[in-house]
Formats: sequence, C-alpha cells, structure tokens
Amino acid sequence: MSVLIVGSVALDSVESPAGSVKEALGGAATYASIAARTLHDDVAIVGVVGDDFPEEHVRLLEQRGVNLTGLERAPGRTFRWAGRYHEDTSQRDTLDTQLNVFAHFSPRIPPELRAAELLFLANIDPELQLSVLDQVDDPQMVFCDTMNFWIQGKRNKVLAVLARSDVAFLNDEEARMLTGQPSLLRAASAVQALGPSHVIIKKGPHGAELHSPEGVFYCPAFPVPNAADPTGAGDAFAGGVIGHLAEAGEDSDEEMRRAVVVGTVVASYCVEGFSMSGLLRAGPVTVRERYEELQRMSAIPEP
Repeated sequence: MSVLIVGSVALDSVESPAGSVKEALGGAATYASIAARTLHDDVAIVGVVGDDFPEEHVRLLEQRGVNLTGLERAPGRTFRWAGRYHEDTSQRDTLDTQLNVFAHFSPRIPPELRAAELLFLANIDPELQLSVLDQVDDPQMVFCDTMNFWIQGKRNKVLAVLARSDVAFLNDEEARMLTGQPSLLRAASAVQALGPSHVIIKKGPHGAELHSPEGVFYCPAFPVPNAADPTGAGDAFAGGVIGHLAEAGEDSDEEMRRAVVVGTVVASYCVEGFSMSGLLRAGPVTVRERYEELQRMSAIPEP
C-alpha cells in the first residue's frame, strides 16, 4: 500500500543532558517518513525546504528510500527549531522557532502521489490539512495529527479535519483540551464521535492507548535507560504505525494493535540518538526483536 506523508521538514538544534546537535535534520514529515520506510518500501513525503537545505540531508532521505517527488525547494531559509530538554526529558523549553519558508507552505500534491492509499496529515495548520484532503483521490485510511496551538486557535478547522479522518493521533493533553474530558477514556470516545473510528493517545514514556470500535488496547513504552533526544518520537511512532499497516495491507483490530506496538518500538529507537541517528539503526529484524522483547516484558500472567 502506498503511503503519503505531508508535514514539516526542518533543521533542529537540540540540547539535552546527553549532549547537543546544531541544525540537524528534523521535522514531522522527516521522522514519520523514515520510520515508515523502516517497515515499508512505498513512502513519499510532501514538504518544503529552503535553498539552504543541506544536500547531505537530501541524500540521506534518498538513500533511505523515501520518495522526494513532493519535496519543494523554495527561495529562502529552511524552517528551524531549537529546544533544550531537562533531566526529565519529558520536559523541554523551546528556545527558538523560525518558520522561514514553512510560513508560506501551501502543499501541492503531485499527480503521481494523489492516489496514495494511506495518507498521514502530520502536525501542520489544519487549513493546509484540509487542502491536502481536497487534492488526493480517495485514500483507504487518513491519519491526522495536531497540537494545542491549533486546537486553541483553529478549533473548527481541526474538527473539520477529524470529521474526514479515520485515525487520530493525540497526546493526553490534546485529547483533554479538545474534548473537555479529564478522563482519557471519555476523551477518546468523544474524539471518536467527531469522526475517527480509531484514536491513538500518545503518552510518551508511559506508552500509548488505542481506542477502536472493538475496545481499548494499552501498550507500554519500551524502556530506554538513556534517552538522548525525544524530538520527533511522536512522529516516528505515527510513522511506525502507518508503515506496519501499509506492509500488512489490512486494518483489522488485531493488526491495529500490532501497529501500535510496532510504533512504540520504532519510537524507542528514535529517542536513543540525536536527530535521525537512533531511528536509522532500526530495521525489520531489529524492530521484530524489540517487539518480542516488549511482548515478553508486558505479558500479563494467567490469574
């Protein structure tokens, strides 16, 4: 199944207790596409970079097998983000955000990518997400992501995207903000009532929850003793979920549960290194090995 991912491609400068990097490859579409490509061979992205975007990053994406037909190079500087993580890496401070060419990003889906079977609308302005939905043919599954900024500032547009989506990725804070429900069970149910049949709540180091018509599935996080850089872990998680479903070719409840476990495993590789370095160590064999290890660690004994 063909996968299309629309979102940001960025240069990230990150500081954490494990070290730092400056202007490393980042962005939601980048993390998600490399994660999906770890599991599946038909993955394309649509995004924009400036004329200063390093060729080495283009080569990395090409070598990883990501289809760059939809990657636009515009005059100007590439989107940049800088952040500092605390000792508790679930806490961070944003030091700088420069939208640059991303401020004028208007996704244009090339004709050859419009028939994508799985579409991931990564975290961008919901008006742009709606524009993408109007350009594609008829995806079998639409996945969407968002953030507090859009929920607060463009709520009606976020709701319009959700109404046209099959799977929503939200963290626990976003789910509560969107629905006004303090209980994640009630919040997920309320999001399902808005359109998506499946709601996946990302809980960082505490794992993830899949809420589907068949019930609720809780997946613990794979323990990482020394997280270096959590940037992009949520996008890598989403890419892992989507890549697994594309490779499996079905979206049964059992396969959705497997996909959440796979996404969790892929995200664990992501946090082990800065930028793409941890994620690039993941592959079908290593993902399966870590999947089986997580399965053993989380097995509930018979009563």
